[in-house]
Amino acid sequence: MGNQMDKLSHLSYAEVPTVDPTGLDTDDGPRIGVSYIFSSDDELEDGCALDGSEKEPNQEEEHFDQRDEVECSVYHRDECIYERSAQLDVYSPENLLNKCKAGDLVEFVASGQYPHWAVYVGDFQVVHLHRAEVKNSFLTDASQGRRCRIVNDSYKFKPLGADMVVQNAMEQVGLKDRELSWRNSECFAAWCRFGRREFKMGGEIRIGKQPYRLKIFTSGKHSHVLEFQSLEDAIMEKRRNDHLGRTAALRELACHYRNVEETEKDTDLL
Repeated sequence: MGNQMDKLSHLSYAEVPTVDPTGLDTDDGPRIGVSYIFSSDDELEDGCALDGSEKEPNQEEEHFDQRDEVECSVYHRDECIYERSAQLDVYSPENLLNKCKAGDLVEFVASGQYPHWAVYVGDFQVVHLHRAEVKNSFLTDASQGRRCRIVNDSYKFKPLGADMVVQNAMEQVGLKDRELSWRNSECFAAWCRFGRREFKMGGEIRIGKQPYRLKIFTSGKHSHVLEFQSLEDAIMEKRRNDHLGRTAALRELACHYRNVEETEKDTDLL
């Protein structure tokens, strides 16, 4: 099978439930399972609006509102391996250049778009997975007008040395299509920095229990929990929610749980 994977669209929550889709986690809210098999958001993410239309590289982007970001964490069993803080500062590409060091992970963000990740390699340049090809671009060009931030500490894995991160990135430049081992720009950039196989397609076998949990925080201490068999599946769902925005993502979850409850009531009446 290797990297020659056919595309399959996102599966709805109801199609891939956990053993007990209506069960309550002892610490949080209901938990459900989601699976992405052979799917990719790379062809959708870069420079595209919610309706899939392509935006011009120099077109002014929709304003990025941090209040509509989905606050979340990813756990592997009981260990937190990713956490998004609402306090991360965002900058214009020009201002971020003054803060970047070689080996840094950069995230480009805009409302209604998938976040785009890149590795800063020095000399005002980044390496990133863009439209099914690993490219070496100037940071300002890669941003396409989006706001950006350094996200070195979002994943909690031990990073490689800066030189190795840059080497990992530069050695992949020019790879495209079926040569690729990553589903999206985030998986590629994170693999460059941490070197972990979990970020690669097929890096984990999807059998047995679902050891990964994505916690989506709603308000206060309340959260929704979704379970996955692989880290890349958890990343795919996290990115899909980023694309939707907090308001739409929470509305979708609420609609799912409401449908589950109505189905249960109909079943009880039979």
